[in-house]
Amino acid sequence: MTYGTIFITGAASGIGRALAIALAAPGCRLYLADSQQTGLNVTGSACEELGAETHLTCLDVTDEPAMTAWCAQAPSETVDLLLVCAGITGGVAAVQEDGAAFESLDQIRRIMAVNLDGALNAILPMIERMRAQPLRKTGYFRQQRGQICAIASVAGLVSYPGTPSYSASKSALDRFLVASGAYTRRAGIHLSSVCCSFVATPMVAQNRFPMPGLTSIESAVARILRGLARRKRRIIFPSWLVLGSRFMDILPIRLAELYYTRQPTGRPGSMPPLPQKHRSADRSSQ
Repeated sequence: MTYGTIFITGAASGIGRALAIALAAPGCRLYLADSQQTGLNVTGSACEELGAETHLTCLDVTDEPAMTAWCAQAPSETVDLLLVCAGITGGVAAVQEDGAAFESLDQIRRIMAVNLDGALNAILPMIERMRAQPLRKTGYFRQQRGQICAIASVAGLVSYPGTPSYSASKSALDRFLVASGAYTRRAGIHLSSVCCSFVATPMVAQNRFPMPGLTSIESAVARILRGLARRKRRIIFPSWLVLGSRFMDILPIRLAELYYTRQPTGRPGSMPPLPQKHRSADRSSQ
């Protein structure tokens, strides 16, 4: 499927950058946003070398007015696709003397602000913009106004003790997209949630534990684009891990916790602390 005008958040690195480069082509207009100007410039240059027209904006996705203005760029153009890739992660700190482990209050607030509110700051104004766009024929029997895809996570399908805020933020994002898509598709606006495991990006390289289902960035991008072409509401990979996570979520809580708290993945203190200034990038570990 060919996309003419594309908006991408979290475009400075990771999945956001990889998707921008994969979609870059002559005649393509890319509106790229991220909080990291240097990485954004690198992405923009790579896309321009492939013939795409790029427009770069350095901003924080939690800044609602700035995001609304970003989504309103080039009002005469028809937006074909919005990719919401900005996200951060963090886990609970090391176990304390009493056996408890906690996230800092600042980390909890920041993860929710970036992963959920920051995503909605792009999704909501873009839905309104797409509603005003004309229906266009995209196949023999298909018409649409636009597509919106956000990077959620397999972590959003479980209640993982090691990453409670991350799991909660991605769960809310996934549920919003899947539920809203039932009606938005009738207006020709197709929503997709990407529920995947670890993707080999610089962010997950900092994790100090084995990462089940680790997927290459190339494979992740190919799966996402294939899912978008099929207008899949939920794009999942690897399927074995996603299905296993769905099963774990229906178990009694204490039984699931007994398993999770004995795994090296996401063990308290195994993830680097959230930086003072977040890196708006692809998505992080789960």
